[in-house]
Amino acid sequence: MFGKLKVYAELARLHRPIGIYLLLWPTLWALWFAADGPPARDLLLIFAAGVVLMRSAGCVINDYADRKLDALVERTRNRPIAGGRVRPGEALALFAVLALAAFALVLMTNTPTVLMAVVALALAASYPLMKRLHPLPQVHLGLAFGWAIPMAWVAHAQSVPPAPIWLLYAANVAWSVAYDTMYAMADRDDDIKAGIRSTAILFREMAGERDRWLVGLFQAAALALLFAAGRAEDLGLFFNAGLVAAACFALYQQRLIRGRRADDCLAAFANNHYLGLAVFIGLFVEWL
Repeated sequence: MFGKLKVYAELARLHRPIGIYLLLWPTLWALWFAADGPPARDLLLIFAAGVVLMRSAGCVINDYADRKLDALVERTRNRPIAGGRVRPGEALALFAVLALAAFALVLMTNTPTVLMAVVALALAASYPLMKRLHPLPQVHLGLAFGWAIPMAWVAHAQSVPPAPIWLLYAANVAWSVAYDTMYAMADRDDDIKAGIRSTAILFREMAGERDRWLVGLFQAAALALLFAAGRAEDLGLFFNAGLVAAACFALYQQRLIRGRRADDCLAAFANNHYLGLAVFIGLFVEWL
């Protein structure tokens, strides 16, 4: 029994929490924006737990959809479904349990937030299909990962999100494209053979050896949109200091990916945890 639970936890990527962090930081940005400081404890707990559940559910449904493709990629061929340790039906059941648990949390908020949660589930469940349909699945990932931003506002204020929240959402989409392109760069050759589409492949086709410049454009756009959101909320020194620290992490990531080595690209991807944390620390101190 314990062994099976361990495999399920691996399928949900609980042993690799980087995805939780990348979903958590934008959610916390939005909660702090919505409350003009620390949010209510119940909302903080609901959204933090929801982040863990939805990221886990997303990993499960992604591996279910990619179970045949994963077997063709060196880095993913030993994942639980592709490696035969979890049956596809088990994965679907686990996805349902995680999604229902997340939905139960949302029921503790308000009706508009519950309706938005349906959109969140649709975005998360449809993401795995995007890499088969078009070369910009990373944009879809950003839309899915960032949907907690307007949800956080609605859960707090029960009103249509204002411009700063949508600026945060746009910033998260741009940031997601940047960091998930770094991630996809690690598997680019295998993905081409397997027929998987990604911005890592598209940027190489568009710009050749200047592909990382396009990643840099999305990093710059994310930081600019975050700055605009801060200006709209009259945030000052500490928030801007957080953005400067975030920009330093972005430059470090550019240095890591310049050789396009798989390990370095994955390290650059993981370093985005600190970029998101830097922005949150700036927000946290700004509203002390």
